[in-house]
Amino acid sequence: MEVGEMVEQKPNGAAGIDVTRPSVARMYDYYLGGKDNFEVDREAVRQVEKAMPEIRRLAQENRAFLRRAVRHMARQGVRQFIDIGSGLPTVGNTHQIAQEITPDARVVYVDNDPVVLQHGRALLATDDNTSVAAADMRRPADVLGHPETVKLIDFNEPVGVLMIAMVHFLTLDERGPIMRQLLDALPSGSHLTATHVTTENHPPEAVAQIEAVYARTPTPIFFREREEIARFFDGFDLVEPGLVTIDAWHPDPSDPAPQATKWLYGGVGRKA
Repeated sequence: MEVGEMVEQKPNGAAGIDVTRPSVARMYDYYLGGKDNFEVDREAVRQVEKAMPEIRRLAQENRAFLRRAVRHMARQGVRQFIDIGSGLPTVGNTHQIAQEITPDARVVYVDNDPVVLQHGRALLATDDNTSVAAADMRRPADVLGHPETVKLIDFNEPVGVLMIAMVHFLTLDERGPIMRQLLDALPSGSHLTATHVTTENHPPEAVAQIEAVYARTPTPIFFREREEIARFFDGFDLVEPGLVTIDAWHPDPSDPAPQATKWLYGGVGRKA
């Protein structure tokens, strides 16, 4: 889906939008070539690019991983999904991918960025099986109990939870309680899909520079080693090939040749 270009002159505070600080969702939109971002977001991206020149390609490859993971879950019989931290609508959204396999698949997009909520609600208004919930992943009870979630998601049946490029915004202290609440709420057969940036095989100064850029946003980012990232899947059985760099997870010849994927680990876990 495509969304209209944002009005750069929108005053700070209009519709709850803060244009004085970069937004992770708007930065990601710019990584993907979108127009729903402000100069403060574009400048932050330029700073990230100095340390990670391949960031735009990485964002595209992360989307390709999402497509493969959603197709896998749908083929395993998952018919309902919660996409946490979904970001701005773009080409190949979760509901479009899932509904290619299961036409009546239900999807709730969760985000707390006002720009995401504004565009998402407008674009999904005609799809009865898709909705947008305003909630923060740091408060799982709000995500799971949101009226839009309750309306579409039956927690007596398997659920596919997506946290694509999201868990690296959680501190280690937050990880346990948040992931445990999600795990406990999901029935057997549910899946968790996540990607996370890694420190491994990357210059410490590049990692520090990127973390410094995100420290200026409301959601600082934390690079970690594979062993630490794997803990986010505690309680889930990782689907083969396990937690790997995203290029190695069920590669699809139709995807662009991977160039930047060594920055991200990804995996899909199933609750027994």
